[in-house]
Amino acid sequence: MSEQWLEARAPGYRDLPEPDRRAIFDFAFLWSLFEAQVMANFARADRIRAKVDEWAAAGTLDADGYAAELTYFRNRYFAEGALTYHFPHLGLRPSDHPDLVQAVIEGVNDDPRDRMLALLMIVWRFRNNLFHGAKWAYQLRDQRENFTRANLVLMRVLEHHGQLG
Repeated sequence: MSEQWLEARAPGYRDLPEPDRRAIFDFAFLWSLFEAQVMANFARADRIRAKVDEWAAAGTLDADGYAAELTYFRNRYFAEGALTYHFPHLGLRPSDHPDLVQAVIEGVNDDPRDRMLALLMIVWRFRNNLFHGAKWAYQLRDQRENFTRANLVLMRVLEHHGQLG
């Protein structure tokens, strides 16, 4: 029923291929689980940073386990020696550590803690841009790989740091 409603009323939804829809729906559920299991039901940029710092201090960061996802985002947001036109669309706010994210994306900063924080800040912005409507500006087109990679980050974080039973 909701699928039919969305197809009839949500701009561009009808034209989204099923794999794109699936990746976005999965992201919504994975984010909710991440927020419940890792962020004690309250995610914010500063709280995400505190979690990453906690994992770094405990030696449980495993930043190298996210190398493929980081490579994807580096290629998306930085090419031929410059930030791509996609980077500003993340909508990084001052509290989202934009300078750190940029330095990691550009490959200037390769610190494991900072790589992990940059990845989670990108996922955080996907969450905000989706749930606050910014992604509808272009009718959710061309987002499958972004959400697929974000989903992989969230699943790995949940496996390592969640309270899954």
